[in-house]
Amino acid sequence: MPSDHAMTSSNLDAISNHHSQRMAELCKALGHPARIAIVDALRRIDGCVCGALVEMLPLAQSTVSQHLKILKQAGVVQGQIEGPRTCYCLNDGVLAEFRLLVGRLCDEITGENQSKDKEI
Repeated sequence: MPSDHAMTSSNLDAISNHHSQRMAELCKALGHPARIAIVDALRRIDGCVCGALVEMLPLAQSTVSQHLKILKQAGVVQGQIEGPRTCYCLNDGVLAEFRLLVGRLCDEITGENQSKDKEI
């Protein structure tokens, strides 16, 4: 009889499903050129920015705000209210999570392709 701590197939499926869901959420959040431009601008600053983000991008304030909201909901960007403005910065932990999830997927794909190559 398996112990309480043993990983069952359904536990592994739930974890895999969670990882797939999370990766899809992050891909969707990053799936627009304007959001990639925002992430890149924040990366170049290497810190938080208050208000100046719109000046760094060829986008309207409302467009930047809309895309920041999506990035913030996914956790890619963090925002802190400072007086009348919100300061935004990248969430390094979520970006590391995304890198890990994509890396795992690439490793699985590469492993599958290597197995197929060996069969030929």
